[in-house]
Amino acid sequence: MSFVRTYTKPKVFGFVTLGALVAGAVLGFIAKDSGAKWLSEALGTISTVFTNLLQFTVIPLVFTAIIVGVNSLRSLGGPRTATRLGGKTLLWFAITSLIAVLLGIVIGLIVQPGSGVQVAPTQANIAKIEDRAAGNWWTFIQGLVPDNFLEAFTKGKVLQVVFLALIVAAATYALGDRAKPFVTFNQAVFDVIQKVLGWIILLAPIGVLGLIGKAFATYGNQFITPLFSLVWTVYLGAALIMFVVYPLLLRFVGKIDPRQFFAKSWNALQFAFVSRSSGATLPLSRQSAVDLGVDPGYAGFAVPLGTTTKMDGCAALYPALASIFIANMAGIELSVAQYIGIVAVAVFGSLATAGTTGWFTMLTLTLSAINLPPEVTATGLAIVIAIDPILDMARTATNVAGQITVPVLVARQENLLDSERKEPVAV
Repeated sequence: MSFVRTYTKPKVFGFVTLGALVAGAVLGFIAKDSGAKWLSEALGTISTVFTNLLQFTVIPLVFTAIIVGVNSLRSLGGPRTATRLGGKTLLWFAITSLIAVLLGIVIGLIVQPGSGVQVAPTQANIAKIEDRAAGNWWTFIQGLVPDNFLEAFTKGKVLQVVFLALIVAAATYALGDRAKPFVTFNQAVFDVIQKVLGWIILLAPIGVLGLIGKAFATYGNQFITPLFSLVWTVYLGAALIMFVVYPLLLRFVGKIDPRQFFAKSWNALQFAFVSRSSGATLPLSRQSAVDLGVDPGYAGFAVPLGTTTKMDGCAALYPALASIFIANMAGIELSVAQYIGIVAVAVFGSLATAGTTGWFTMLTLTLSAINLPPEVTATGLAIVIAIDPILDMARTATNVAGQITVPVLVARQENLLDSERKEPVAV
């Protein structure tokens, strides 16, 4: 029992996870260079099992969290209060997305990632792109409503699950006490999934070893070296958002010490980085917001909503940098109108990023909006997908940092923030 307590301490767990990250990269390189097929397969199996464990929790977690979260607003006032809180939350989602995409464009204009890069996609990555549905506005709108209720759950369509959850949540809120048994049931399911996810989180070091190992065993230096300009600019942008933009907003709008923010959210940020899943990080994100003093009722609404719609890494920063990278590789100079298109998609299209494949939807929407030639778009997507696992770590950590930051900002403005709270509150 003492081992479990020691292992789960944030500093110890963080050190073990970092060690697993390095070990995974080393094992991946060894597997690639030596041609050890058994090692590549072992790393791939670990990666797949860990990812599947996370994935099966996301759908019920998101659905029940939204049901419980919307009804938790009842304790804060009537429908008018709930509407105001929802409106302010979405407004801050848009503001921070705007900042993130503008930062991405500035970094892209200064660094010019992709200039002079010459690399051809592999047939395997071309096949991956062909298997994915490209993002476009009509498909997005049509895809909101499932053919039937169960299909959204059985096929793992997160955006449809969110849409259904919001409708059901609104109905239960309107019914009041008559829907209380249903809300209580969803609270119980949410608690059970949180407990299961807590056990899965303990496996994060093993999972990240497999995830990173698989990426390096598959590609080695073949793509990482020529695409390094995209990798480091994405990490630079993510670092600036997480450690400059958000801290400034927290200091001057949320009026809390950024050091306090990172101390209480580091577990969530760390798990988001290694798991690459905002949905799987939801319980940790929600608890972090409450630990920072956000009213549990509001946190129960804002964080689940942010988990599926607030993605500054996947929906704003990355599409901006990746679009510039792909255009530069093709020798295309983007116009002012095209840059405005990138900004518009980032601010108004964040709802399309629900789920673990959100970056692909947003990037294809962005490339479509700026009207790059189809062959350039297809080639660029097939190239950047090769290093997606490495990029996705930074993107997801940035997403989760924003999903915790915005509730703090809104809670401060609405007098729902108890930043002097000493005793932890379980949610």
